Amino acid sequence: MKTFNAEFFRGAEKPEQFPDNKYPEIAFAGRSNVGKSSLLNSILNRKNLARISSTPGKTQQINFFLVDGNWSFADLPGFGYAVISKEKRAEWSKLNLNYIQSRTNLRVVCSLIDIRHEPMEKDLAFIELLENLEKKYIIILTKSDKISSKIIDERKKQFEEITKECKFCIETLPFSTVNGRGRDALLAIIKRELK
Repeated sequence: MKTFNAEFFRGAEKPEQFPDNKYPEIAFAGRSNVGKSSLLNSILNRKNLARISSTPGKTQQINFFLVDGNWSFADLPGFGYAVISKEKRAEWSKLNLNYIQSRTNLRVVCSLIDIRHEPMEKDLAFIELLENLEKKYIIILTKSDKISSKIIDERKKQFEEITKECKFCIETLPFSTVNGRGRDALLAIIKRELK
């Protein structure tokens, strides 16, 4: 399993702090407790690159990481449940929107959704936003090791049905940081989109 040379290089709490490099970029977004940090560490085969916390909402800025010296990824603050004020959540939402709208080197957004739950309004609204902004995205169904294969298949088909008329959805991909499910497929998509 390849280990990537990845390093944190910038945290941005406002748009003017976004790095001005031209590396092709992959963004990761989702609800506060969906497992973004675990997924990022998993796909890069690094244990503690992105900090994992048992408290949702620990990512409070957009964190930029340089990977192999020629592409980058952005870890966006989570939306939904987090032990913070409404005002702070609104700030994060505005920051994320500004990033997705304005980032010219953004190649694809990975939209992380907890596979154990029915599609939530905020997840569907985010998919709609990406469609309206004409941004390519992958739906990544996290925590697939916690449910049966039958339910994994059902949930995948459910999201494929939801997005069947969508123009910018690349793939719906069940993923597990525990057993590695979906890792190779996700890396293959990312590699393709970076070209």
